[in-house]
Amino acid sequence: MTLQNKTITAASMQQLPPQLMTTPPLLTMTDVNRRFGEVVALQDVSATVYPGEVLGIVGESGSGKSTLLRMMNLEDTPDSGDYRLNLPGLDDNLFHLDRFERRMLCARQIGIVYQNPHLGLLMNHTSSGNVAERLLIAGERSFEALRGRAREALDASEFPLSRMDARPMELSGGMQQRVQLAKAIALEPALLLLDEPTTGLDVSVQALVLDTLKRLQRDRAITMVIVSHDLGVIRTMADRVMVMRRGRVVEEGLVDQIFQDPQHEYTQQLVHAKL
Repeated sequence: MTLQNKTITAASMQQLPPQLMTTPPLLTMTDVNRRFGEVVALQDVSATVYPGEVLGIVGESGSGKSTLLRMMNLEDTPDSGDYRLNLPGLDDNLFHLDRFERRMLCARQIGIVYQNPHLGLLMNHTSSGNVAERLLIAGERSFEALRGRAREALDASEFPLSRMDARPMELSGGMQQRVQLAKAIALEPALLLLDEPTTGLDVSVQALVLDTLKRLQRDRAITMVIVSHDLGVIRTMADRVMVMRRGRVVEEGLVDQIFQDPQHEYTQQLVHAKL
């Protein structure tokens, strides 16, 4: 890790909300590096996320924020780096897990909502069947249990239960995102990842999706990491913010601090462009 990144991390630690000051982080990533040929996607990136916290990650296209989220979901392996979740039975670097171990861990402990619903859903299956698929991976076999738990998850995501047997391809973009969300929370994961969850939705639909996420976070204290280029979404949802540029973290801190008094020139440009 560079001296600059160490300084940023230390500063952000001093400005944690009081309730997190003595709480061990749920997620810890250290010195993650990833290149695609000559392109540096991530360089010496470190991150921590605390139980019940919402961490926002912002940056322009190509900044590395979505690549980092895929790392958190174990969809990719870095060239180097360490990834830990503070959960029972998980003592080692998660990047060392094999494909089956990653799949089972993600099914049980990590939920994700993609920007493109086609990445997270089987578009020709029913909405309830999509949620049940996640439960099946985790070992549930009873049809009644699958149906019941799918209904509960869809209801929690404020999806209209009268349409639970509709296929995602028949639904609006907002409804597809709710099915993804239901699938992601069906097993009450420790960590929920959201990749541009409101991009491409009408403003009114965006507001409804964000209201649902805020309610779930409040009622269930779900730990979330949300990636977005929309600073309004981050300001609405996040407790802390990481600002990324060209694969590096250039600034991080509490959401009010970043928006009211950005220190890095790039962060200032982002905030002023939004204003």
